[in-house]
Amino acid sequence: MAGFEALIFDCDGVLVDSEVIAIQCERELLAEWGLVYDFETFVSRFVGLHNRDFHIALAADAEAAGISLPKGFGPQLHANNWKRYETELRAIAGVMDVVNTFPGLRAVASSSEADKLIRKLELTGLHEAFAPHVYSSDLVTNGKPAPDLFLLAAERIGARPETCLVIEDSVNGVKAARAAGMTAWGFTGGGHADAGLSGRLAEAGAHAVFPSHPAIAAALAG
Repeated sequence: MAGFEALIFDCDGVLVDSEVIAIQCERELLAEWGLVYDFETFVSRFVGLHNRDFHIALAADAEAAGISLPKGFGPQLHANNWKRYETELRAIAGVMDVVNTFPGLRAVASSSEADKLIRKLELTGLHEAFAPHVYSSDLVTNGKPAPDLFLLAAERIGARPETCLVIEDSVNGVKAARAAGMTAWGFTGGGHADAGLSGRLAEAGAHAVFPSHPAIAAALAG
C-alpha cells in the first residue's frame, strides 16, 4: 500500500463517465453561441473546475472575443448535460475493484456542485460506497487547482495529507493534489481520454498514470 492511509477520488471522469458527455454537449452548445474550442484546449483548461470558475473563464473568453453569451448561459449548459446524464450516465468499469482492494479511509472530492455530485453517485450505484465522505467544491472558497478541497477531505476523514493518494483525470485536479502535498495518480480510463491525456497529467505532476481501475487496484495490491 506504499504507506497510504486514505484514498481520495475525483468523481467526473474517474468514478462516473460524465466528462465524455459534458465535453461533447458543452463544446457543441458553446460553438452554437460562437465560442469554439478544440478538444485538447477545452479538456486541459476546464475539466476539473467548479462550475463557478468554468463560467468565469467562459465569460472572460467571450468578452475577449467580442462574443455575447446568452443570459444565464451556465444553467443552460448544465441543463443540457443533465438531459443525457439521467439516461446515459454509468460508473466507470472497475471502480469497485479499487474500493474493495483498499482497506483504508476513502472519500470523494469533486468540483461538481453538491446536489449534482450526490445525484451522479446515486445514478451509478456508488453513493453507498463513499457516503458520508462525499465532498464538493461548494464547501471551499477556492476550487481546483487550489488544494483546499483535498485538504478539507483529508481533515474530514482524519488523514494526514502526506499519506493520501488522489485519483484524478484532470490537469487541474492533479495540480490540486500536488499542492495539497498528496500523492497524485492520473487516470485515463474515462471515455473522454484522448491520446495526449496521459502526458498532460504527467506534466501536471502526476506521480504515475493508469489506464484503468483494475490497473490501479493491481498497483495498490502490489
